Amino acid sequence: MSDKNGSGGKPDVEALREEIKQTRAELGETVQALAAKADVKARAKEQVEVTKQKARAQLHDATGKVRDAATTAAAAATGKVKAATAQAEQKVALANDKVRESGTVDTVLDKAPEQVRRNPVNYAALLAAGVALVGIILIVRGRRR
Repeated sequence: MSDKNGSGGKPDVEALREEIKQTRAELGETVQALAAKADVKARAKEQVEVTKQKARAQLHDATGKVRDAATTAAAAATGKVKAATAQAEQKVALANDKVRESGTVDTVLDKAPEQVRRNPVNYAALLAAGVALVGIILIVRGRRR
C-alpha cells in the first residue's frame, strides 16, 4: 500500500508531464486520422489524383509502345521500298536495253516527221489542244487574282 500512496517514493512530476505530453500527441494524431477518414471529399480527391497518375503512366507507356511499333514499321517499309525501287530500276534498265537493241525508238523518231506530213490533221488537233489548255490556265489564274 505504501507503493500506491507514494510513500515508497513520489512519482516524478517531469515523467508524468512527459507522459501526458506524449498521450496528447498520440491522441491528436488519432483525432487527425479519424478526421481524415471522415473527410469523404478529401479522400475522393486523393483517389482522383491517384487515378490520374495511373492513367498518365499508362498513357506514357502506350505512347512509347506506339512509337516503337511505328519506328519498326517505318524501318521495315523503308527497306521494302528500297528493295522494290532497286528491282524496278533494274527492270527499267533492262527494258531500255531491249528497246535500244531493237531500234524501235530510232525508227519511230525517224518516221514521226513523215507521219505528220502525211496526216497534218492529227498534228493540228494536238496543237489546238495545247493552245486551248494554255488559254484555260490563263483564264483560271486571272480569276484567282
